[in-house]
Amino acid sequence: MKIGGIQKLSLVDYPGKTCAALFTIGCNMRCGYCHNPELVLPERYTDTIPTDDILQFLASRVGKLQGVVISGGEPTLHDDLPELIRHIRSLGFLVKLDTNGTNPEMLEQLLHDQLLDYVAMDIKGPPASYQTIAAYPIDMAAILGSIELIKHAGIDYEFRTTVVKSQISWDDFDTIGRFIQGSPRYALQKFMPGRTLNPQFRHETTYSDDEFQQLQRKMERYVDICVVH
Repeated sequence: MKIGGIQKLSLVDYPGKTCAALFTIGCNMRCGYCHNPELVLPERYTDTIPTDDILQFLASRVGKLQGVVISGGEPTLHDDLPELIRHIRSLGFLVKLDTNGTNPEMLEQLLHDQLLDYVAMDIKGPPASYQTIAAYPIDMAAILGSIELIKHAGIDYEFRTTVVKSQISWDDFDTIGRFIQGSPRYALQKFMPGRTLNPQFRHETTYSDDEFQQLQRKMERYVDICVVH
């Protein structure tokens, strides 16, 4: 498993739980707003952290942390992801997976083997804009298949969207809402300019706070809870 980073304590990555977060290297999207280019671009791959070191650290946090979040990059690209999760669960931790939903086969395996306690899936935008936002060829059937797998998995989950104003229109959120309708939680993530995969995104903006409040009310017509980060 290629792990490029670890956050040893997080109070926000796993709703309601104290956790550590692991960041895998490699992604099959090239979203311009991504703040982790070193985890995405092969030429920027950092030195990996040995899995044994990760497990040793987690063993020292038994009884102090409740869960472990596996994020990226895109974790489902790694064939040994199930093995890593089994090791983590053997220590007694809950496991949350952050995914872009492009690998429903891996996701189905993890869910079938009951290796996940929570899934957060990124929804990049409406289908018509997905490939543009991801800046990479996208199989929409895989995305929609992952949404359905998650919705019917019987575990906690959420969908979330990073909002760049130029990429997602007001009406696009209704399209997203129809795909995730009936879900317990949807997170609107404000795009923050800074160090991004595509340097041009340092000039991009997001909606105003007032507009986000309106979007929140709009999306709560489709889901139980909509939060803004």
